[in-house]
Amino acid sequence: MISEETIGSYLTRLASRQPTPGGGAAAALHAAQGAALVAMVARYTTGGKYEQHAALVQRITQAADDLVTEAVGLADADEQAFQAVIDAYKLPATTDELKAARTATIDAALVQAAQTPAHLVTVAGAVVELATELFDVANANVISDVAAAADAARAAATTARVNIDINVVAIKDPEARAGLAQRTDGLEDKVVMAADALAARVRERILR
Repeated sequence: MISEETIGSYLTRLASRQPTPGGGAAAALHAAQGAALVAMVARYTTGGKYEQHAALVQRITQAADDLVTEAVGLADADEQAFQAVIDAYKLPATTDELKAARTATIDAALVQAAQTPAHLVTVAGAVVELATELFDVANANVISDVAAAADAARAAATTARVNIDINVVAIKDPEARAGLAQRTDGLEDKVVMAADALAARVRERILR
């Protein structure tokens, strides 16, 4: 499991000629890093100088820590979901009944595989929301990391979108494909806009 291996081991597997882990897991780790950066900035925004914001900072710290755990869990879930798709494609199709069963199993696996990146987009959005809340009170010495968090979450959302798309277009059942597309289309747009706006605000604050 990605959550239990070293960075070096994960990167070696990511670079290897094997289907998992792939872009979905990478997207989840983008979000995890974004959340971790938010937590780090929050932990630097403590002490007497920031006492009036203590409750806000504590809430953000806890929420960001929780999002790190959730995002890493999604990295593992993505790897498992895609492995299920691979296994479904290996099912026999020597008779009409087996072909029908194989198609149904593949579609179900693809729908499930699209759920993980869809969930990840919401996690990425939550990272950007926390970073935005923190921006106005954050320790100026680490304010660039607020932008780094936003950019990491942005990468998570846009990468997750591509992973949703590649699963949706492979689904044979038109109703399942349409339903999934309806639930996920445009999910990442708000995250991207919010992340870009926050990164711009950080740069403006640094350069003014």
